[in-house]
Amino acid sequence: MGLGGCWLVEVDIRKFFDTLDHRHLRELLRHRVRDGVLLRLIDKWLRAGVLEDGSLTYPEAGTPQGGVISPLLSNIYLHSVLDVWFEAEVKPRLKGRAFLVRYADDFVMGNAREEDARRVLAVLPKRFGKYGLTIHPDKTRLVPFVRPGRGPASASSTAVPPPGSFDFLGFTHVWSRSKQGYWVVKQQTAGSRFRRAFTRIAEWCRLNRHLPVGEQCAVLRQKLRGHYGYYGGVVGNLRCLQRFHWETTRVWQKWLWRRRRQGWFGWERLKAFLSRQPLPPPPTWVTRRAATAVT
Repeated sequence: MGLGGCWLVEVDIRKFFDTLDHRHLRELLRHRVRDGVLLRLIDKWLRAGVLEDGSLTYPEAGTPQGGVISPLLSNIYLHSVLDVWFEAEVKPRLKGRAFLVRYADDFVMGNAREEDARRVLAVLPKRFGKYGLTIHPDKTRLVPFVRPGRGPASASSTAVPPPGSFDFLGFTHVWSRSKQGYWVVKQQTAGSRFRRAFTRIAEWCRLNRHLPVGEQCAVLRQKLRGHYGYYGGVVGNLRCLQRFHWETTRVWQKWLWRRRRQGWFGWERLKAFLSRQPLPPPPTWVTRRAATAVT
């Protein structure tokens, strides 16, 4: 965000791990790996069959789902297809500053000028199509992530667009005011990630409501700490963490209540139990962390 806001290209690759082209991957690996034994081992991973619902298939594209080698192969593939291409061929042709942030197959591109962002967005499908990849048309979009009150560096329009938002790595990035009144970029738990995490906890509570309450509490503590550990390390996400804590407590009480037909674990009893063995609230350092203004 050193650009003070930007025109951001949010990209989604359709079924990347299922459509990764083996022929292109082998060519890229030969440029980076000289050990023939290692190349043959990777080739065995790629040719390994997939057992699903009792049926064994041998896919001609993609990497093993859930395999330990898949993230490594995806990074090698996209490093050559995207990272090197962006630095060597795209940035020198742009009129303004630009940046690329990528993690595995998730990435965003930021441009200081709108016309540069539109040029990059137009050429991306051709570049990926050359290597057997497809851009998702509905999930790929151009976001005017400009700081409110600052006009875009665009020759095609003079109107200042309202600031947009985008999701990346489980967070929704938005412009917001800091306590000092400055415009800053804050991150909040993305709605889809919040619903997915809460659904998993609710399902766990349903399936394990027969366990002793103390054991359930211990597991829920671990789940909450794991959630805080990832989503609590950013500025502006305290409300989402507090809501997640409350929803977890509520759904846990719901399934404890249904352990018997007459119901036996009401709110008063739950509060008394949590006073002795509380579920961890969001860490206090999240509330103390100060936002830094973007200049």
